[in-house]
Amino acid sequence: MVTLLWIIAVALVISGIYVILARRDLLWGIVLIVLGFLVGPGGVSIFNV
Repeated sequence: MVTLLWIIAVALVISGIYVILARRDLLWGIVLIVLGFLVGPGGVSIFNV
């Protein structure tokens, strides 16, 4: 489960950076990066409620 959370978190952060750089949409990029940090097992995981 931890590996799956890391993969999801990394995918969200990378997609957030892509949205910021390629699409120039700062709000959605920040939202995706924050979601990546929330899902990641190193941060506050939404699955540990």
